[in-house]
Amino acid sequence: MEWGTVLPDPADAVLTARNLACLRGERAVFAGLDVSLPQGSALLLTGANGAGKSTLLRILAGLLRPAEGAVLWQGEDIAADPAAHAHRLRYLSHQDALKPALTVAENLAFFAALWGGAVPGALEAVGLAALADLPARVLSSGQRRRLALARLALAPAPLWLLDEPTTGLDAASVERLRPLLAAHRAAGGIVVAATHIPLPLADAREFRL
Repeated sequence: MEWGTVLPDPADAVLTARNLACLRGERAVFAGLDVSLPQGSALLLTGANGAGKSTLLRILAGLLRPAEGAVLWQGEDIAADPAAHAHRLRYLSHQDALKPALTVAENLAFFAALWGGAVPGALEAVGLAALADLPARVLSSGQRRRLALARLALAPAPLWLLDEPTTGLDAASVERLRPLLAAHRAAGGIVVAATHIPLPLADAREFRL
């Protein structure tokens, strides 16, 4: 089976995938998949569990090699310089990847040391400023997810790859993402998100795997 083109190939595409295929054992998760995304675009990946949404995100992040095809950034294969690609993206997996013994602020400070950015402002963006000194182990599942999302509000990066970013979030917390996502796209950033629910992303394209 061939899955075909996710988006047409615009002349100004920044992120491009060509003829991607992924195998799970001898079964094709997807094949013949093309993706072309210009600056400021958003793509929602939908589909049942096991359809390949997370796998596609990992391939776009350079964390998993496709069985066939290649991922290009501004025409250059990301496999040629993995470190450069890692620097240009923020990949949020379905796991929050927090240290329970560290405080909310300390968890975020680890990423601020890598990327730059101000911890207080990032916590304010996700509504966690008042919890900065609490250990992460006492947070609810929704608060843990918001802390993981706060990494996006640190230093800018042109590509955001988000795996079920709203897991555990209530409607108000999902809505709080709207200005964060809008500002990223207004600055030319790209968002690719795997999701089961609608995200506050104006004019996002959807592709069902």
